[in-house]
Amino acid sequence: MKRYTHFIKLIIACVAIAATSCKKDFIDINTNPNGLTNVLPEQLLGPSLVNTVSYNMLRSRTVNNELMQVTVDQGDSEGRIFRYDIRNSVGDYTWNGWYSQLVNFKDIYSVASVEPNYNETYMGISLICQSWISSLLTDTYGDVPYFQAGKARDSVIFTPRFDRQKDIYLDIFNKLEEANTRLGKGSNISGGAIDPVYGGNAAKWRRFGNSLYLRLLMRLSGKAEVSAQCIAKIREIVDTKATDYPIMASNDDAAVLRWTGTNFLTSPFVGNNIGNVRAQDFRAQPITEFFIGNLTTWNDPRIAQNRWSIAPYQGAFVGIPSGYAPGQGTVGKSYFYATDSNFPTTLMTEPLMGNIMNFSELQFLLAEAAAKGWISNAAETYYKNGVTAGITFWLPTYVFNVDTYLQGADIAWKNDATIDQKMELIHLQKYYSMFYTDFQQWFEYRRTGHPILPKGNGLRNNGVMPARLTYPVYLQSANPVNYKLAVAAQGPDVISTQVWWQKP
Repeated sequence: MKRYTHFIKLIIACVAIAATSCKKDFIDINTNPNGLTNVLPEQLLGPSLVNTVSYNMLRSRTVNNELMQVTVDQGDSEGRIFRYDIRNSVGDYTWNGWYSQLVNFKDIYSVASVEPNYNETYMGISLICQSWISSLLTDTYGDVPYFQAGKARDSVIFTPRFDRQKDIYLDIFNKLEEANTRLGKGSNISGGAIDPVYGGNAAKWRRFGNSLYLRLLMRLSGKAEVSAQCIAKIREIVDTKATDYPIMASNDDAAVLRWTGTNFLTSPFVGNNIGNVRAQDFRAQPITEFFIGNLTTWNDPRIAQNRWSIAPYQGAFVGIPSGYAPGQGTVGKSYFYATDSNFPTTLMTEPLMGNIMNFSELQFLLAEAAAKGWISNAAETYYKNGVTAGITFWLPTYVFNVDTYLQGADIAWKNDATIDQKMELIHLQKYYSMFYTDFQQWFEYRRTGHPILPKGNGLRNNGVMPARLTYPVYLQSANPVNYKLAVAAQGPDVISTQVWWQKP
């Protein structure tokens, strides 16, 4: 285990260096800091997964949760993300972190594609992880370096061009096709520390890869120039060629990096780990009326049994408004318990917080596809499956009648509802299934406008949900030519510029 600990420290050191200088930074994050000729896939996979999920959790807490009204970082100063007031530096952390790990996943493929280390399973896993990180990058920033990214060592490309989001997505789809084929032929790999997500199970990686494929196809499904292609592929994966594209079949297939608290599998929210999140930081972000209000109205088991470790306020679960104007705030009320509380559990050490994609999210994707008539099965069935899986993901032994629950909560499926009403039902439930799943709540809201969020009178950006994070400022001097070309093609480097799949 010691070598993994040292390995992670090396990665963190490299990322820290990348975040503190200018042109050298851009070269660093596009150069593999671990590019040793004798590095093996099993040495890279575990640490790379741990670091990627850590970046995702940390920024989910401070960015996604604030934008999507999970929590409120109270205060009247500048830079409060819950008001859509986002500093230009906010996007630096994920940019640097994701690119550093993307290069490691590319190295896994390179090493596993030649003898004596040839391994179809590692190649397939690498392609899925590359696709996952690349989708996070382009969905967060829009056009980004893709085809030339990470080639500073091999091709001496220190200033990679920014590729168009459409081209990035189409290549991601190619990678996921290849991953499905390779994992269909590959065998299991050694588990444990080498693969903290699936323990080396090739079949589960394959099901995750195809489920991720559906997530990303759905993201482009409303873009006119590729809509027909995406819908046809969704139908193929789910209906006409389902045996060729296995997808998640239950919560057991969920892609989760479980934090065991042992060695390098310690949550980034704990102690002196990568995130340096303190107990007082958790307490300082009270939960919103929107997040708590729905759960209490539904008498949802996740709050009725306090599975998410929420502190009551005066004997009840009470949230506060989001988006309020400076000077109009209220006292913080309910919040997520921290490690220094007397409550037996906390999200700071919760194993399931390393969620990458779960079965519930997939079922809601399929519910949307069915409601729009793209696939054959009933949307209501997928909807009920999604609700059930979302609850039992957090409460595995909980037994309930989903019809009784939905009727009592007044969120039962109605076949005669409008498509917009159906989308609201689906995406409100999906919002909770994607709790702390990187930026997925934000991405899906930008795609669909659901769930409908209350709007406070203090919102910036004309009250419109930010469409992206801005590029790191250092790119303007580190890669000026390609930065300017990207801005000219995509639009101003501001949070209101829509990415390609958002534009009509």
